[in-house]
Amino acid sequence: MLELLARGEYTLFMVILFAIVFSLTFHEFGHALTAKLYGDDTAEKLGRLTLNPFSHIDPVGLLMVVMVGFGYAKPVPFTPRNLRYPWASAVVAFAGPFMNLLLAVLAINLYVWGAKSGIEFFQGPGPATLLIYLAHINLLLMLFNLIPLGPLDGHYILPYFLPRSMGHRYQELNARYGVGVFLVLIGLSIMGLPIFRYLMDLSASIMPLITIV
Repeated sequence: MLELLARGEYTLFMVILFAIVFSLTFHEFGHALTAKLYGDDTAEKLGRLTLNPFSHIDPVGLLMVVMVGFGYAKPVPFTPRNLRYPWASAVVAFAGPFMNLLLAVLAINLYVWGAKSGIEFFQGPGPATLLIYLAHINLLLMLFNLIPLGPLDGHYILPYFLPRSMGHRYQELNARYGVGVFLVLIGLSIMGLPIFRYLMDLSASIMPLITIV
């Protein structure tokens, strides 16, 4: 995002920054709300069952987004033993990416509907830019967080799709090496290798599938 500032595209920088903060806030809120619905109030007690972005945004994580294009929000804690069902951990983990998918669907369809309806508000570059970037950013956040490595949501979900022995083995390996492998991938991407380029391509291929207006 620094290149936007270097080129003097301050408005676009602020639009993207707003979209990222908005999307991360709803992502973490999705985790907290789902945990509450399944019987765990850990996040609620810590003030995370809210749409207040200051409760979810990590300043260092947000700065990393600006500086290197990758960052993070404050993870929403939950206590698996408080959940009503053994598989509820996977549902809580999936709730964040699902919230991003929902936002992407709403954003892109609102944009298409507004463009087709002829409503003046949607004809300007501002709303169009915001909604399109909001849709793309949320799809990328969804796909990124479903990667089953390190602390990402996908590592809670994948074991439920594996045979029990393989699931336990995967959890052991991820606990040992997941964060390291994840950081190596991030480092290689920052150095210029297109490690996560396929996520952008996949996001672009998903966009027409969620455009239903």
